[in-house]
Amino acid sequence: MTALDRYRNLGRRRAFLVAALALAALAALLLDILTGPASLPLADTLAALLGQEVPRGTQVIVWQVRLPVAVMALLVGAALALAGAEMQTVLENPLAEPFTLGVSSAAALGAALAIVLGVTVPFLPPTWGVSANAFLLALGALALLQMLGRLRGGGPEMLILFGIALNFTAAALLSLLQFIASADALQQLVFWTMGSLAATRWEGALMIALILVACTPFAIRAAWRLTALRMGEEQARSFGVDTRSLRRWALVRVSLLAAGAVSMVGVIGFVGLAGPHIARMLVGEDHRFFLPASLLTGAVVLSLASTASKLVVPGVLLPIGLVTSLIGLPIFFALILGGRTR
Repeated sequence: MTALDRYRNLGRRRAFLVAALALAALAALLLDILTGPASLPLADTLAALLGQEVPRGTQVIVWQVRLPVAVMALLVGAALALAGAEMQTVLENPLAEPFTLGVSSAAALGAALAIVLGVTVPFLPPTWGVSANAFLLALGALALLQMLGRLRGGGPEMLILFGIALNFTAAALLSLLQFIASADALQQLVFWTMGSLAATRWEGALMIALILVACTPFAIRAAWRLTALRMGEEQARSFGVDTRSLRRWALVRVSLLAAGAVSMVGVIGFVGLAGPHIARMLVGEDHRFFLPASLLTGAVVLSLASTASKLVVPGVLLPIGLVTSLIGLPIFFALILGGRTR
């Protein structure tokens, strides 16, 4: 077998794994829809999904309660994992994730401004105040990092240092708002920072879907350049890749994906870290396969976490951020120990 044949076989195997992940994502979505505090017969749930005649209560539970949450979990997981995959590449750091540069702290600060002080974007409905604030501050934080990074050369080390400074600044301001918050506002803020799908609306899921549709094609288009960047900055430049422009536009996509996700459901950690690593183990570093595999892996992970959040304590819907953190901590330590071994 020639080297070309081996390369083609490898490509077919990777494409098969990506297709298998797509089927796994659909299966995880269905499992999420089928589980919940209300004990619905399997046949009635499937009939409601297919638009067949079912009791009114079953239809309401499936279409207005379970399906929006399941779709949001799928979309948010996909957005965070895709953002994490690009973040790890452009920062040249396998332990990077969408919140490495302080996005979560900035979004939490935006939410706190709405919850504690009532400061929101003018002319928006009150139900969108917290989400809009979180989205704008998360987006603004990464835009500020972009600007500071360009002033200092735009290298990954400088971005990480500015991100750490921004993270501490936002966290300090958030602590100040928590200190002056009323008991009710503090409870709302703490619950929001845990990450929850309980308040999911179809409009929010549509927003995440639109961001994914807008960002994914551009990420796939930059796949070969991102693969070259994984080989090192100098190597990528020798191939004619404008690494500064590549990093800038990748961070724009990461900003939109991470800000959209955190503004809708709060802070959900480790999906953006674990999803890309699982995908990397399955399909390798070729970003033509790695990016879609990361997206699908994140969707599977968060869908399964959403299912687990309904099953761990019967009758109680746990904040999904707690579930992903408990799952992600062992993975995080394994990655650190594995990195030290290598």
